[in-house]
Amino acid sequence: MSARFGERVRAALAAHGPLCVGIDPHAALLADWGLGDDASGVREFGLRTVDAAAGRAAIVKPQVSFFERFGSAGFAALEDVLAAARAAGLIVIADAKRGDIGSTMDAYAAAWLTPGSPLEADALTVNPFLGVGALDGAFALAGEHDKGLFVLAATSNPEAQTLQRSVSETGRAVSADIISVVSARNAEHSEAGEWGSFGFVIGATVDWTDAGIAAFAPVAPVLAPGFGTQGATPADLHRRFGSMSPAVIASESRSILSAGPAGLAAAIDARVAEYREAGRG
Repeated sequence: MSARFGERVRAALAAHGPLCVGIDPHAALLADWGLGDDASGVREFGLRTVDAAAGRAAIVKPQVSFFERFGSAGFAALEDVLAAARAAGLIVIADAKRGDIGSTMDAYAAAWLTPGSPLEADALTVNPFLGVGALDGAFALAGEHDKGLFVLAATSNPEAQTLQRSVSETGRAVSADIISVVSARNAEHSEAGEWGSFGFVIGATVDWTDAGIAAFAPVAPVLAPGFGTQGATPADLHRRFGSMSPAVIASESRSILSAGPAGLAAAIDARVAEYREAGRG
């Protein structure tokens, strides 16, 4: 039996540090890289990023939308990138933010989490704002196949604050309720001392006190967008996440990708070294 996803992340972060390289082929980046703004361009962009990240970083996170905009050809390109990343030993998070009810959510989960699926990833970002219970099929499938989920909990975009920080009937912020319910699932499906496989998306620029959230147990991976171009730095990781910092996956895309294909490997190495140095502080 393969290791549960949470434990795989734990080992990967211990070996390589927290950096997650986002694969976000923006049109402007494609142009900077000398690639076409088409399916062939995003495929080449993704494969070059995988080659540079392999052996340097633990995790990559393709942003599905940048492939999806080219229709079936874009999805074919994404399939190649996902397969190459997993073959290279990288943990692959498909950033698709799927969320729906019933059989529709089950079908989304099957597309991204079923072994052998053309879109198979190691984990999927999911949206709980139709109710955490609406994700039951995704939780079940992820658990069956030792896959992971990253549940949106406290994102950094200002448009989300009214909803996420509103107080529910439990007397807690909605974000805190999401973390509590998912943490209970982790407790049910993890052995003592193991990291849970159902993690959270918590923005690196989110103030936990303002957001009404706190440290949680059992430990589960925290996918933290907002490092790099959005303002958070490696030195901020421990200050912003406190006792949860060992579980943080620090997601960066443009700050790394802007180095271009020739400088990408060096940019990843430099950023990994910055996180390592910050961790000694």
